[in-house]
Amino acid sequence: MLTEVADAVRLQEGPPGVRSVLRALRRLAPASTKDLSRATGLPVPIVAALGNELRRRGLVTKERPSRLTEAGQDVVAELGMDLTLDATCRTCDGRELVIPDVLDEAVRRLRALMESGPAADMAIDQSHCTAETKVRRVLALLTAGALPGGSLLLVGDDDLVSLAVAVVGDVLGAPIVERVTVVDISSEILDYIQKVSAGLGTRVETVRHDLRQPLPAELHGRHDVAMTDPPYTPEGARLFLSRAVEGLRPGPAHSVFFSFGGKSPDEMLEVQREIMALGLVTNGYIRNFNEYEGSGILGGVGFFQQLLTTRSTASAQGDYSGPLYTGDKRTRQRAYECVACGEIVPVGPGARWTSVAALRTDGCPRCGKGPFRPGRLMPEAPPETQPEAQKETQPEVQPQQAAPATAPATAATPAAQQAPAAQQAPTEPPSTRTIGWHPPTAETRAALEQRSRPYVTRQADERDLPAIGAFEAEIARVSFGEDAIDDPARWAARLGRAMEKSKEGMIVAHGPGEEPVGWCWVSINQNAMTGERYANFRSLAVAPLDNRGDVAELLLTAGLEFCLANGITEVVGRVHVGNVPMRTVYRKFGFDPTSLAMKLFLPESGGTR
Repeated sequence: MLTEVADAVRLQEGPPGVRSVLRALRRLAPASTKDLSRATGLPVPIVAALGNELRRRGLVTKERPSRLTEAGQDVVAELGMDLTLDATCRTCDGRELVIPDVLDEAVRRLRALMESGPAADMAIDQSHCTAETKVRRVLALLTAGALPGGSLLLVGDDDLVSLAVAVVGDVLGAPIVERVTVVDISSEILDYIQKVSAGLGTRVETVRHDLRQPLPAELHGRHDVAMTDPPYTPEGARLFLSRAVEGLRPGPAHSVFFSFGGKSPDEMLEVQREIMALGLVTNGYIRNFNEYEGSGILGGVGFFQQLLTTRSTASAQGDYSGPLYTGDKRTRQRAYECVACGEIVPVGPGARWTSVAALRTDGCPRCGKGPFRPGRLMPEAPPETQPEAQKETQPEVQPQQAAPATAPATAATPAAQQAPAAQQAPTEPPSTRTIGWHPPTAETRAALEQRSRPYVTRQADERDLPAIGAFEAEIARVSFGEDAIDDPARWAARLGRAMEKSKEGMIVAHGPGEEPVGWCWVSINQNAMTGERYANFRSLAVAPLDNRGDVAELLLTAGLEFCLANGITEVVGRVHVGNVPMRTVYRKFGFDPTSLAMKLFLPESGGTR
């Protein structure tokens, strides 16, 4: 069974990886996919795919957070893993370091600096670590004896560790380092560091430099310790570590503190080879030491490693022009063959599935099964030759391919609770727009309907209002938390009034018992400035089902077909800024961010608010 599950998702870790998930479920239940990812070190999409395979075998509950079923508990017992003993330190949570009370102020100040600092650029693998992580990194330097005193080189600093060092010194009453040198390509980051550090008493030097080239000669061999959190690729690790080595003083026992994200054993072997090739040796390693605001695929965590130089340490890295960031390595689609039916499915940039993990979760578009055997890279796509007239008759958004297993059963922000936003006029003529979705062929539509069984779609009506009201209340809770309007009856009444005006674009998915299991609402509006009609994607919700992703795709397809039938070529969706899962879903389906709603509170009359 372990082998079958591992093969079904092409798990590089094999049966031991499945064991680790079962063991974590036994220990942590009820456990979210993110919790399991952190406990096992497996990426979130992989854990989600494994969870789906275990559910198909009746070993994990359909309800989330997940638990082992009675059959699952029997399997765990048979495997000899029916033991919940956990020796992880409850004080430090396995991170080996605890922030002392005296540095609580440093955490608060760094949190404020993050809010006003530069935003993370996901295209170059940035994902800012938390304020607590920044302080823990400073404590790691102190614990290792790298500080106080000496000089620190930061090879890239989008995490603002330089400011953390300065703030900790300011809180403690004296600088804890003689000099900090920050090397980064971003002028915005460097300018912010200079501006903030100027009043903190720590000497911080900033150097704008593209790390694809060797460090400037004046930085070579000048620093006692280095730290880097590079792009999470073997190439990124090699390049940034090589620049750290260039900046360190010659000789053994100088420290390089290295942050990185969990990878498969084979990928980590590549990283370890790069470390050894530089003549570095591992002196310490802490899993889940770094917490990030983002980095959802990795469960929001990464490891922290202390490396030491040796007499063999040297960098032979010259200029570098190859792939560096994660996105750089995914420039072409790869063909995957369905083992069950032989269907060839393209996966990668611009394809229906951008990752094989998503394809495995959805199943083959022809037979709904899998697993999938990787094939050759596909040739570069030729320039689009679609006639302009045809381009203008297609909507600009991809349908949902599958609701991610880790996402809540709700998606878009409820229209009645959204902050007012100005209607958007198209910013470019239709002939220059990129078409993100095309109607499915009859064969593809039939295959989707087969995978969605026993559920089908129909226009919503008054009998559905109680279920729809519950869906909208849950959407509100996901989007607005404690500020949500989460009374199902109130939502049902509002939607009932909307139904009286028009039921068009209100779609439900239901089973044999007619009880809705999913809901999609698309309304047609008119831009007051231009007079052009567009569709507003207002709500999407699907209850936890075995084939939840297929039902979601069926609903989205029905909604977009409704748009086409009404001559709509533009679809707009809005989402609350805190609803990270839905923002991720929007990006996956081809929605392009085009506006930002902002809110400001003013003092009330006679007082403050």
